[in-house]
Amino acid sequence: MKTLRWVLLAVLLAGAGATGYYYHKNPEHLTLDAAARQQAPGAFVTLSDGVTHYEMAGPASGRVAVLVHGFSVPSYIWDPSFAALRDAGYRVIRYDLFGRGLSDRPDAAYDGAFYDRQLDELLKTLNVDGKIDLFGLSFGGYVTAHYASTHPDRIRTLNLVDPSNSAPRIGWQMATPLLGPYLFQTGAVPGMADNQSSDFLHPEQFPGWADRYRPQMQYHGFGRALYRSRMALSREDFDGIYAAIARAGTPVHLVWGKQDPTLAVTQSAHIRKAIPSLEYREIDQSGHLPQMEQAALFNHDMLTYLAAHP
Repeated sequence: MKTLRWVLLAVLLAGAGATGYYYHKNPEHLTLDAAARQQAPGAFVTLSDGVTHYEMAGPASGRVAVLVHGFSVPSYIWDPSFAALRDAGYRVIRYDLFGRGLSDRPDAAYDGAFYDRQLDELLKTLNVDGKIDLFGLSFGGYVTAHYASTHPDRIRTLNLVDPSNSAPRIGWQMATPLLGPYLFQTGAVPGMADNQSSDFLHPEQFPGWADRYRPQMQYHGFGRALYRSRMALSREDFDGIYAAIARAGTPVHLVWGKQDPTLAVTQSAHIRKAIPSLEYREIDQSGHLPQMEQAALFNHDMLTYLAAHP
């Protein structure tokens, strides 16, 4: 009996310590609500899974281009491309994926069907009925490819920028219920802002990048959204996605930063083999974000490609 009491005490102390450590490391202390969004640029719309933050610019009659950001940096990561498309007369839309930026963080699966629904409902709410030029960066490359594979009739061109293109391997610790989310929230999430500069070949050219990222981390549900996104990605059938895009004959423009430290340029071979008809472009002197590090070149190639597919 005495031994059992000591065991119970040890378990209670360990649990209290783990709980205390969690609250110490977890940066999420606020609820994302209307008050938090009051001074934000852009607009908000309520979809079936929650509120989505978006920005729309350019003439109402312009050809529609939609920009989808990566794993965790919100839609501002498209700043140069958004401005270039607007100035070229496109009706350009960018939005924050659920769980990021100023969009809600619902208790959801964060899988392909979930992101399909967000984009599809956003387009319907904004009365976008025709075909779109769809852009996906990094994880957004997965989101947009999945959407293109399930909604081929909505896509004029699919533009993939350093896209996620294979299922990541998840260690047993991260895949274990309760333990995985705990480890991710206390180990990965706290350092995410400071780690974002590793996407650049020349991070010194983007001072304040981490500070711009940090505000979204304070709202409940941020880490959960990223964890579930990564788990869903580990179960995805990329070959099936690309096969569907190839069968549909969707025009695909694949762009890669030649010095990408996050997703090596050699990974482009996977997509080029799966979709032989695509057009491929490598951008030198660029890391994972060529639309920022080589914005002028990227925008020129982007507009040239779109003009070739009227």
